[in-house]
Amino acid sequence: MEDAREEKPLKGFSERLTLGITRILESLPGVIDVRFAEREPAEKRCLLSWEQKNNCVLPEDLRDFYLTTDGFTLTWNANLENEPVPVGCMVINSVARLRLLAQSNIYSLPSAPTLADLDFEEAFEGSEGHEEPHFDSRSRIFELDSCGGNGRVCLVYQNCTPGDVAQQSEIWFLDRSLYWHFLTSSFTAYYRLMITHLGLPEWQYTFTPYGPSPQAKQWASLYQPLTFHGDPHLDPAGEPFLNKLDPAKAFRGKAKPAAPKKKQPAQAPASGGAAAKGQGATGRQSVNKR
Repeated sequence: MEDAREEKPLKGFSERLTLGITRILESLPGVIDVRFAEREPAEKRCLLSWEQKNNCVLPEDLRDFYLTTDGFTLTWNANLENEPVPVGCMVINSVARLRLLAQSNIYSLPSAPTLADLDFEEAFEGSEGHEEPHFDSRSRIFELDSCGGNGRVCLVYQNCTPGDVAQQSEIWFLDRSLYWHFLTSSFTAYYRLMITHLGLPEWQYTFTPYGPSPQAKQWASLYQPLTFHGDPHLDPAGEPFLNKLDPAKAFRGKAKPAAPKKKQPAQAPASGGAAAKGQGATGRQSVNKR
């Protein structure tokens, strides 16, 4: 009885933390193995140690998040032909893994360039008027999510001065080409954005000029049609149209179409047949006379 009482509040806490996304995912067709890793809250001394070590002040909402849970991990799979396929992944690094973006050489060779050497002076069109981060001492960049190797979601402090404490931060996305793309001005906004996109593959590329890959677009159109298309599709009754496609049926091989039936030759009309017989008889009579 005591275990049941403890499990119920814990389940309610995880649902509030995930904004009920686990129940939504489990109700989607073909979604299996929805797993949320519960973690203990981070200690205050760890947060203070991080701030002193990196000379930065954690945003208030991110601090409250870490005092609730030291990191976040939620994954889910899709069932395709009775085989689990990893699809969704939502990750927020723990305090211990909230590290500076690597400033060392990209390659192991001594003469290899660093990230600071590859910094772009001109603003990219994806920044939308925001000042882009720099890989040198002007910015302090910390990795929130490695995005499975498809980029980096970073907590960025801009206009930093050596020796001064950095306080203002934003959330940016660094793609595989080392271009920066602004996401949100607060951690809370990014957290809701991550939940809304269900942790789908490459969802951060939705905020880039070139967008996600074709395969990622297929997953997005299957499991997140309203947000992906932007404008909700409404049926005649005015209700949002939800995608009820079953992936177990959608990815099956196409059935061979039935062979078309051959058309039978049309029969000649009765009058035409009688005239033809008369001509045949006249022809035979002329031959006999000759």
